[in-house]
Amino acid sequence: METITYEEGFTAQPLPESIIEKINGRSYRENHDIGLDELAYLQMLYVDFHGMTQKGEMIVHYSLAKEVLEIFCELFKSGYQIEKMRLVDEYGADDERSMADNNSSAFNYRVVADTDIVSMHAYGRAIDINPLINPYIVGGKVMPENGVKYADRTKKFPHKIDHDDLCYKLFKSRGWTWGGDWKTQKDYQHFYKT
Repeated sequence: METITYEEGFTAQPLPESIIEKINGRSYRENHDIGLDELAYLQMLYVDFHGMTQKGEMIVHYSLAKEVLEIFCELFKSGYQIEKMRLVDEYGADDERSMADNNSSAFNYRVVADTDIVSMHAYGRAIDINPLINPYIVGGKVMPENGVKYADRTKKFPHKIDHDDLCYKLFKSRGWTWGGDWKTQKDYQHFYKT
C-alpha cells in the first residue's frame, strides 16, 4: 500500500519497522490468516474526555485504511470524545486489560472471547470504541468486568453508543456492522466490516 495523508493529523502507511518490532510476538504472530503487509498503521487526532486534542494510533486492514481515516476525521471535527486510542500492545495485547482501561483499538490477532473462533480484530477488520462504557455482553457475562455499570442500555450516560450516536451513524453509512445490533449477544463497542 502507499502512504495516505487524508488530512493533516490523519495518515495511514505500511507498518513501520518500529511498529513491526512492537507488535511481533504480541498482537501479531505468524499465522495463515493475515500477513504484516496486509496491515496499515494509522495515526489520527481525537478529542479526549477532557476536550483536549490527542494523537492516537491504530492498525487496520490496509483496504479499510482510507475509510477509517474518513470516519475518525469526522468524529474529531465533530468533537466526538474518545478516551484513549493506543495499540493493544500497550496492554501486552491483552484485550480485557485494554477494554478495562477504555482504550479504543482495532488489530489484535486473537480469538473471540471464550471461543476458538478467529476474531475480526485478527484481520484488522474490527474496531472497538470506548469499550469500558460500551461493553460486550454474552450470557449475562459483561466484558470488561468493570463495565457492569454500563450494561443497562436503557440508562442515559455520556459516551454511550446507540442508534443516535454519531459513531454508529458514520460506521453504518459506510457498510460496517455494529455488535449492538446482534440478537443473542451484544457488543456495544464493536464495529466491523467483512
